[in-house]
Amino acid sequence: MLVTGVVALLALTGDDPRAQVRVDSARREVIVTAGPFHVAAMPPDMKHEDMEAMDDHSTPLIRFEWPVAGWLRGFRIDVEDGAGRPVDRRVIHHLIGINFDRRQLLYPAAERIFGIGRETEDMSVPKSIGVPMQPGFKMGMYMAWQNETGVDLHDVQIRIRFEYSPPNLNPRPVSTLPLYMDVNLTVGGSNTFDIPAGKSEKAWEFTMPLDGRLIGYGGHLHDYGVGVRLEDVKSGNVLGQVKATLADDGKITKISRSLPGVRGDGIRLRAGRRYRVVGMYDNPTGAIIPRGAMAHITGIFAPDDLSQWPVVDLTNEQMQDDLASLNEMGKGGGHKHGGEPR
Repeated sequence: MLVTGVVALLALTGDDPRAQVRVDSARREVIVTAGPFHVAAMPPDMKHEDMEAMDDHSTPLIRFEWPVAGWLRGFRIDVEDGAGRPVDRRVIHHLIGINFDRRQLLYPAAERIFGIGRETEDMSVPKSIGVPMQPGFKMGMYMAWQNETGVDLHDVQIRIRFEYSPPNLNPRPVSTLPLYMDVNLTVGGSNTFDIPAGKSEKAWEFTMPLDGRLIGYGGHLHDYGVGVRLEDVKSGNVLGQVKATLADDGKITKISRSLPGVRGDGIRLRAGRRYRVVGMYDNPTGAIIPRGAMAHITGIFAPDDLSQWPVVDLTNEQMQDDLASLNEMGKGGGHKHGGEPR
């Protein structure tokens, strides 16, 4: 049922804590507020990869229902404390959104429909494209913190404003879905890996299940990450590349984005063809950094035939592993992603 009125308020209780969902039909926004959270300060000199043992490093899975029909086309994220004061958004190491009613293309795992890293900026795409959504979709999200402020943060709230296009938009947008390509993913497990000293690369190959166009893409890396590239295995051609902007100390400040399908044809990916995603790091410390790296490209993909998209199969063992790991999120279940678009 389409929610009407200028602002409709739905209070939905998540696992822990509560999520509130509002629909502002005048602005065409779905607003999800989660919290309050206690965010402990990181001990001095602690790295993010060493934080998994901290009880409040990650939140539990927060569940909510998507309330409107249409196409998701962007999001903005704000963080504030209990007094309503803005908090630097970089206290969020990553925030991942899940749609349990649709699976990923390359992995038998629930769709990661949105996500941010510390370096991620707010995102919006033109009205000509969007991710198709239906009211009642079972959604979830979780966060991992990286509080380098030196003080504990109390009663923190996260507010995500999802921009959507209505179902009666004319002309109808091109339906796109998230495409996630990780160099080291284990469904239901971790996608982190060690960073060797000096320059290094880590790669993963896959066969494309169906035809379509990569409309836009970004990615995610950890500190000392240089970039992630997508290659055609047979020709060796680089089809797309995400580049990192680094501060003098090697910390990532920004990740590039590209929209080759907004003003052009996009990047054609063909069913049955082999592709390779490659993460690149340059570690100047002279020592291995255990579990210090991630590397993936996440894209907006327009399939030629949406009906060919694989369906959720709850009997699949890897799908069961993914759902079990999400259920354990924030309960000592570790740093388990299963794929997160950004």
